[in-house]
Amino acid sequence: MIQETPKSDLFKKQMGESLRQETLNSRAVTIAKHTNVYTCGDNDELVYFIESGQIKLLMLSPDGRECLLAVHTAGDLFGELCLSGLCARLETATAMEETKLKQIPCSKFFARLSDDALFEGFVRYLTVRIADQQQVIADLVTVDSEQRLGKTLLRLARTMGKKDPRSIRIEPKISHEELSEMVGTTRPRISVFMQRFKNLGLIEINENNFLVIKEQKLSEYLAQIA
Repeated sequence: MIQETPKSDLFKKQMGESLRQETLNSRAVTIAKHTNVYTCGDNDELVYFIESGQIKLLMLSPDGRECLLAVHTAGDLFGELCLSGLCARLETATAMEETKLKQIPCSKFFARLSDDALFEGFVRYLTVRIADQQQVIADLVTVDSEQRLGKTLLRLARTMGKKDPRSIRIEPKISHEELSEMVGTTRPRISVFMQRFKNLGLIEINENNFLVIKEQKLSEYLAQIA
């Protein structure tokens, strides 16, 4: 996992505030759970800002299997590939729960970056995203399924979680099926690995049914089995 820098964190806050101002007078679009925002092949020249909820981005392999690329939550952007001038979406964006979005046309998004002096921050933000995706690709080739799951849990914790004194709590629900799509293995194997992580005290499910990641312990365990 390529951790975000303080500068990229600052950009996300600045960008979020800028887009809130840009869309202040526009209505949020509500996307029902399991409904697509857009699908692969759609012509869609909008950038999306998540006000609440959860979006997953996925691609289909030629044999129909799903590859889950990323999960985004409140305050995140997605759909930025339209800024490249590509005519069609390369991925599908699906709501994992009821989600409220603001839509920003590419031209207005570029204008916001210019007006609020956010171009440099946006480049840093995209660079971190690219580096993270490159690490995911490298892991698919070089490490086994258990290690990939551990790294995926750490990545989700650091991007979506809320910190406790000794752990990180992930409140959005991520199913074993969705984890299998991210890790590139079967759901039964994910269940076996998750149980092993629980038995070793690396993760737990708290009283509110939230997944709790023991970041340091899990990182140390992954280093030992590498």
